[in-house]
Amino acid sequence: MNRLLKIEVQEFKTFKLHFIFSLIQGIITGGFALNEYIIIKDLMGSNYQMSVLFQFSSLVFLFSIFVNEFLKRIRNKKKMLRIAAIITHLPLLIIAFFPSNNIAYQSQPFYIYLFLSIFFAFYLNTIIILPTINQMLKNQYSHENFGKLYSYSSMMNKLVIMFSTIAFGFILDWNNFGFIYVYPLFAVLGIYSIFLLSRIPYIDYSIVRRSFWRASIDSWKNTIMILKTNKPYLHFELGFMFYGFAWMLSTAVVTVYFNDIFKMNHATYGFYKNGFNLLAIILLPYFGNLIGKIDPRKFGVINFTTLLLYVIFMALAQYFPQHFAFGEIKIYYTLLTSYFFYGIFAATMALLWFIGSAYFCKNEEAAQYQSIHLTMTGIRSLFSFQIGIMLYQSVGYSFTFAIAALSLLIAMLLMIYSYKTDKIIIKR
Repeated sequence: MNRLLKIEVQEFKTFKLHFIFSLIQGIITGGFALNEYIIIKDLMGSNYQMSVLFQFSSLVFLFSIFVNEFLKRIRNKKKMLRIAAIITHLPLLIIAFFPSNNIAYQSQPFYIYLFLSIFFAFYLNTIIILPTINQMLKNQYSHENFGKLYSYSSMMNKLVIMFSTIAFGFILDWNNFGFIYVYPLFAVLGIYSIFLLSRIPYIDYSIVRRSFWRASIDSWKNTIMILKTNKPYLHFELGFMFYGFAWMLSTAVVTVYFNDIFKMNHATYGFYKNGFNLLAIILLPYFGNLIGKIDPRKFGVINFTTLLLYVIFMALAQYFPQHFAFGEIKIYYTLLTSYFFYGIFAATMALLWFIGSAYFCKNEEAAQYQSIHLTMTGIRSLFSFQIGIMLYQSVGYSFTFAIAALSLLIAMLLMIYSYKTDKIIIKR
């Protein structure tokens, strides 16, 4: 197989572990993709409570720089990953004791807050695992194969996500409280997948002599220095700030939009939530090769353009509600067009968001750059989701989507300006 992929034996061993990890994570991510719909449709939560769930998934990235300093001090990455897996996934077992009737959730809002707390704990695993994965893969894969091999794992991840989301949607239409039984199973699967990932060989030869707090302060200083001195990376992150605002703003609104305008059941919501992954899967190998050949900011323009088209057709869907039914799923022509572009976006973002920052730095700096990237994600999550809800409640869906489109246009222009004026120069 390694000959077929044209990679070294050690690269193939790493690829196999990352591939299986991505497969299992796809099952889990696909199920959790319906979380926001569960909150407003089954747990009887408010739109703002739903936006908090979205916010938590990104807010944890605010601590990325501190966590990165903590990770530097841990020589045994294998043990660290396993402990993190247990601490962040075990709370999901509590969901097995949730009630299975709407009356309990209406009379006791405690369950919604407990649900949110459990997922805040779960999302904490990302700020430990994502930078560590980047560091491990960057050390095991050659620069030329990094994007290609990562795209193959992402392709499998998205394929499984697609089927997992749709299957879980049918389960919830059959039993609204099916998540009580499924989520504890996800806890066990998640722990197993991270234990598997921890088997990727990695030796940390660095020696950290500074105190944690001194190093944390220095990390912030280093972040500022990187953004000041590495102009291409600064522009990349600024572009992502405008893109991220648009994505978070529209994501919070789309869930309410689907429930309010289209009255979707779980299966239909699941279809739109991840059905686009089929196109993403087909395109991932192509974009996996492309990202290693062109400037990541040019790649970003492609990415932001497809999201812009997604937002435009999403806004038009309320005015063109023509559709046909496929079993329990209602397929709207305009939404189908919108998610066609989202499929292209998903294929490119699966690479750009996770490994894009690695192309601006040396191999040993990958974790530092990714932690900066994740921290910026956390910063924009402080306000973007709630702004989306406030905007749609104040001025309606169309104006809210227009703001998202404008933000994406700014991101595209910034990326174009950047790659025309500043070249990426890295001494590897």
